[in-house]
Amino acid sequence: MLKTLLERRSIRKYKEKEVEKEKMNQILAVGKVAPSGKNKKPWELMPIKDNKILKKLSMVKPKGGLFLAEAPICIAIIGNEEISDTWVEDCSIVSTFIQLEACNQGLGSCWVQIKNRFTKDDEDAEILTKEILEIPSNKRVLCIIALGYSDEEKLAYKEEDIL
Repeated sequence: MLKTLLERRSIRKYKEKEVEKEKMNQILAVGKVAPSGKNKKPWELMPIKDNKILKKLSMVKPKGGLFLAEAPICIAIIGNEEISDTWVEDCSIVSTFIQLEACNQGLGSCWVQIKNRFTKDDEDAEILTKEILEIPSNKRVLCIIALGYSDEEKLAYKEEDIL
């Protein structure tokens, strides 16, 4: 586990290579077993591969999310505050599990925060994201995780630097 934690870095540049279905299935399976308060699992995982949609999502946060347009696949992390008042924490846990499994599968990933963020025109990023993805008003969007084969080199953390 420590090896994966040391190797996982935020990756914002991806190769033009599709992520295999088997790897995505494994990542989504890990999302299904992530822990949550009272095991309520107040989340939905929405994989997004459509380039037009990814381009629109990248413009929601041009200062921190332009790379979404270049990712071969992303996962929107959607929470339901009607199921649990700890939906933010629970969705954060599943997001972290997804990123760790992506690293375990040899993929890069990067979290783009949506909740409580704004567009360049000072619009609510979550409202705009929900419109693009046609998410009902009773659901929330915590973040979008970009996934793909890394096209940038980032060194792993060294164990001696953290212990």
